[in-house]
Amino acid sequence: MHFNNTKPFHVSEAELVRQCKKGDLKSQQRLYDLFSDRFYRLAFRYVKDQAEAEDVVMMAFVKIFTNLQKFTWQDAGSLEAWMRKILINEALMALRKKHNFYLTETLDVENPVHDSEIFQQADAEYLYGLILELPDGYRAVFNLFAIEGYDHAEIAKLLNITESTSRSQLYKSRQLLIRKIKQEGLHYGT
Repeated sequence: MHFNNTKPFHVSEAELVRQCKKGDLKSQQRLYDLFSDRFYRLAFRYVKDQAEAEDVVMMAFVKIFTNLQKFTWQDAGSLEAWMRKILINEALMALRKKHNFYLTETLDVENPVHDSEIFQQADAEYLYGLILELPDGYRAVFNLFAIEGYDHAEIAKLLNITESTSRSQLYKSRQLLIRKIKQEGLHYGT
């Protein structure tokens, strides 16, 4: 998916939000252009389907523009953080609708691997590919915890699961990633 990325113009984030709240279409387009590519990549990390990721981005922006009046700009980054939450919620809703989002609470202690340093040694692009191969539940919890920085209580609330299920899914996803890295060998970054 290629979104329209126009040349940047210099306006503060606070001013951009103010103009968008007024209904200024050029400012709304600018906001979309600033974040659409990055949000597409984020959505794809969850839904793993190009068309579905595009839909998630579009639905998220509909909600962003619909609810922008409720947003209060605080500082640089507050807008993106607010918008990311909306996008992640949309991605999780898409997962719930279209995928078997079954999460279990049992820990698979068969062949436990505790060598998390292996993640630091792996090439980022290679690791990203492995994350995309994770089952939906594992991938969602791993993304929310390891990449987005949510804690288990927040993940449990977002996914409507227990905290212990969140911990279990994170543990399983890490073990699966480590097992795949060890089987395939490390791909080092350059």
